[in-house]
Formats: sequence, C-alpha cells, structure tokens
Amino acid sequence: MEWLKYIVEFIIHIDVHLGAIVKDYGLWTYLILFLIIFCETGLVVAPILPGDSLLFAAGTFAAIGSLDVFWLFVLLSIAAVAGDTANYRIGCYLGPKTFHGENVRFLNREYLDRTHQFYEKHGGKTIIIARFVPIIRTFAPFVAGIGKMNYWRFIGYNVIGGIGWVAICVFAGYYFGNLPIVKKNFSLVILAIIIISMLPGIIEILKHNYGNRRK
Repeated sequence: MEWLKYIVEFIIHIDVHLGAIVKDYGLWTYLILFLIIFCETGLVVAPILPGDSLLFAAGTFAAIGSLDVFWLFVLLSIAAVAGDTANYRIGCYLGPKTFHGENVRFLNREYLDRTHQFYEKHGGKTIIIARFVPIIRTFAPFVAGIGKMNYWRFIGYNVIGGIGWVAICVFAGYYFGNLPIVKKNFSLVILAIIIISMLPGIIEILKHNYGNRRK
C-alpha cells in the first residue's frame, strides 16, 4: 500500500511535486504530463492517477511562465482524447470477457457496475459528463467499448469532452491558481476540486442505494 500512500501524498501536495518535476526535467515535463493524463484516461487499471488536480496545477505553473499554456492545452487535450480512444478499444476487445465473470483479476467490478449504471442513465452524454468525475472518467470509455457504442458517435463525444475538460481545468489554474488566497491554501483547493468533481458520482450512488431500499 506504499504506492497508494505516495499517490495520495502526490495529489495533496501536487504543486510541490510538479514544481520539482519542472525543475528537474524541463521540457520533458510536457511528456510526463502527457503520459499521466493518457494513462489516467486510457488505462482502466489506473483510475486513481491525478487528473483534474494535475491539470489545474499545470495551469498555475503556466501562469508564472514555467510552462507554456498553449502547448499544455494542445498536448494534454490530445492525451485525453487518445486515452479515451485507447480505453474504448480495450473495452471492445475485453468486453465479452468482462461482464460474463464475477471475478475479473485486474478490474474493480463495483466500479464497472457503477459506471454502467451511470452510462445507462445518461447515455452518450456520459462520455462528456464523466470527464469531470474521477474514477468514472476512467471507466466510461471502457464501458462504451463493452457496449459496442458506435465508434464515430463515441469519437464526437470524446473530442468534445476531452478538449472541454482540459480547457476548463488548465485555464482555471492559469487564471486563478496564483491568486494569493489560492497559493496560500493550495492543498485545500486541490481537495475541494477533488470533492466537487466526485459529487455527481456520490449523488448517483446515494440515489441508487436509496432507490433500492425503497423497493
């Protein structure tokens, strides 16, 4: 569980860690950020990697000139769209094997079921909505692949959602991340971003559980 503690600590103090990455790796930082966003959206086994918080923090570093906000937006948008596309393809390939067995070694069945319910309720819009919901963000394209969602329809939602998600998070960090009150309470702001982004998923879970109890 040491790796989990490290990831949590990395997310909470993401400004410190990202600052160290920028200092140590320079231009390679863009590739590192690209890979993290690609893996968080593209690998169904990596839903706990930082997404919203990393984009926000990257935007704050762009505001002070350590990174270029234009290249951040372009490269991370590509990473987000490519990640979901890869995840969709994985879902298409593994779909027949996934929901036909109770135990799937490398997947959390509960997360899959919750995402499937979310998808059933919101349809294709889930690809866009899920961009702003941790964990569900990682599983939504996978479930779309399992459900054999039309590829071109998926791509449309994927591009809109990916670009919108990156733009909102990066430019929010760019314009607000270096305000004195935000800089002094950066860890609290990151926690707030995580909690707010998780609210839709939490609400759906509570509504689902409450509905089951009433039946």
